[in-house]
Amino acid sequence: MHIWVDADACPNVIKEVLFKATMRREIKLTLVANSVLSVPSSPLINTIRVSAGFDVADDEIARLVEPGDLVITADIPLANAIVDKGATGLNPRGELYTEDNVKGLLRMRNLMEELRSGGMVSGGPAPIGPKDKQEFTNQLDKFLTRNAKKS
Repeated sequence: MHIWVDADACPNVIKEVLFKATMRREIKLTLVANSVLSVPSSPLINTIRVSAGFDVADDEIARLVEPGDLVITADIPLANAIVDKGATGLNPRGELYTEDNVKGLLRMRNLMEELRSGGMVSGGPAPIGPKDKQEFTNQLDKFLTRNAKKS
């Protein structure tokens, strides 16, 4: 199993949780971004820098992900793509993207985007808070524990 991170938009507090989990569980972690990233020195942690552009990092993650991998992203179209390849997604707020829910979430996201573009809805999600971090940490731990039992 490999953990992939859509790192351009991933909050630093979530990256720190991932760095600790990677070291503790000895799982490979790769952060994909179009900017230079600062990461701890470890043979388990890698970065991939992609060119700037719309969905370039997402496309690279979708290309590289394999069944059983975990992808950290808030991007629902990316989550849909990786779930189609047999991977699981985890939102920085702790919501899992699976075969059971990703299509519905994608439909809702598309509807909200349509409403925003029509001026009917404005604003975005609130910043990541302590409760979100805790929920993310709990879901990550559950996923890694469940996945370790399958290996």
